[in-house]
Amino acid sequence: MFRGGDGTMIILTDTGTNTDIVFTLESLTQAAIIFVMALAIIISNVIIIATFLNFRGPHEVINHYLLSLAVADLLCGLFVVPLSVYPAVVQQWVYGDVICRIVGYLEVTLWAVSVYTFMWISVDRYLAIRKPLRYETVQTKTRCQCWMAFTWISAAMLCCPPLLGFDKALFDTEAYICMLDWGNMAAYSATLAILVLGPSLITIIYTYSYIFSMMRKLRSGEPIHDKEYATALAENLSNPSHIMSFVLVLVFWISWTPYASIRLYEFFSGVKFQVPFLHFTIVWMGMLNSFWKSLILLSLSPQFRLAVRIFCMTLCCRYKGRLQAELIGMEADD
Repeated sequence: MFRGGDGTMIILTDTGTNTDIVFTLESLTQAAIIFVMALAIIISNVIIIATFLNFRGPHEVINHYLLSLAVADLLCGLFVVPLSVYPAVVQQWVYGDVICRIVGYLEVTLWAVSVYTFMWISVDRYLAIRKPLRYETVQTKTRCQCWMAFTWISAAMLCCPPLLGFDKALFDTEAYICMLDWGNMAAYSATLAILVLGPSLITIIYTYSYIFSMMRKLRSGEPIHDKEYATALAENLSNPSHIMSFVLVLVFWISWTPYASIRLYEFFSGVKFQVPFLHFTIVWMGMLNSFWKSLILLSLSPQFRLAVRIFCMTLCCRYKGRLQAELIGMEADD
């Protein structure tokens, strides 16, 4: 082992292969960042899933979509992010081409699931405002679960060409993660982007535009002749889930916009940015979105905070915690 005079480089010699592995302070720092991110993503989404499953109070339909998002983020934290820790240290992919292809497939599949789920969340919030008197009959638990099953199956099938050998994955030597080589199959990439982003973006923009326009209409005091409809509409608009879901969607797109913008510019211009740590930052800023969801739920969802309190009490004292949980649930209903 050799350590440089400034303590920033360590060289290990593998006597079996007679090759040198270089560890720099930069690579170790980046590996540590990825490792901490993996832990944060896994722990936060395990808590979200356990909280929703443990909660015995009245459930909103949107919670099923949030649970689906948490499952997608947890899978990313378990099977995608940790596999970049050691490659960040040794500056190369060490798990083979098959694993690299599977990782690339998982990334795009889970990303597509998230995008589609945000679309269904926006539709759910739209129906709560558009049809406040019939919302509970239109958006049932069974229908929601069917939509989520359809979403996962559709995303898995749309993104399967890499597993079938029609595309390949490349190891990003700056972000230390395997990603699909979109430029190798331009037609497939464009088709996938249209099928995933097209309906999702159009739906999200339209539904939230309608929701915020109705909020402005109600606040301005514009008369609504049907009093029953007006009462139900005002009650639904007061639900904090509208703002919470919008912030979730907004943060998701903000997280991934820098990566998408830079990669599109580099692809069409043929010029790659030579800024140190730029690609590492934009990739992992997008991945970090899997952690931000937990903070948004805690800060903007009173029901989720209540569910977390119940879950914590259940962990601390199982029987007493469940009794207190029922009492809190009764207070929430009142």
